[in-house]
Amino acid sequence: MSSIPLLITPPHPCSYLEDRDSQSAFVGSAFRMNTHLYSKLISHGFRRSGDDVYSPHCQNCSQCVACRIPVAQFKPNRNQKRCAKKNQQTTTIIKAPVFEEEHYQLYMRYQQHKHPESGMATSTREDYIHFLSSVWCKTQFVEFYREEQLVAVAIVDMLDKSLSAVYTFFDPDFSEYSLGIYAVLWQLEYAIELGFDYVYLGFWIAECQKMSYKNQYQPLEGFINQQWQLVEKT
Repeated sequence: MSSIPLLITPPHPCSYLEDRDSQSAFVGSAFRMNTHLYSKLISHGFRRSGDDVYSPHCQNCSQCVACRIPVAQFKPNRNQKRCAKKNQQTTTIIKAPVFEEEHYQLYMRYQQHKHPESGMATSTREDYIHFLSSVWCKTQFVEFYREEQLVAVAIVDMLDKSLSAVYTFFDPDFSEYSLGIYAVLWQLEYAIELGFDYVYLGFWIAECQKMSYKNQYQPLEGFINQQWQLVEKT
């Protein structure tokens, strides 16, 4: 781990918190990454985006907290139980991480509805698949169906004894089913079936509304001061 080369990005406007700059530490692109090594890095607060592996490295901010759910201890709250009940008829198909036009069209509908002002709302097919897939990671694209209609796709990385929830997008017309929540609940059940210990959820940011929801999954652990600690529900 100590021999992994890291490159620090120049400061740039933060995507999550206004009036703040952001920096990241990236694993050098010449370094040969694999799933086993990434399993170690994710347990030290790293995350992947496409083939790139990074962690926040901001000089004056520590709001981005890598988080994970210990699956054996997870207890759904009332809202999550309602979500699971609503989705009793939702079915899944696990697929390889390859480009499918139907996935891309659903992704674009989701982005244009949820994030119309972001660059993701104009993603090309190449942008889309390069963001979600990876040449070195064991990734699955999980399709969710309602009455034979594709309504959501969850991208899931298969790691050593854990899953990583990479990204989920869904049909805005089916928002009543809370498919983002259901995708996490499904991954927790899947992890239990596989005998895995954790589901990693990426970064929790208490001051950012679109990232603060993650502490609704309890117990939640955050990587704080180089160790995993329980994050209380707010």
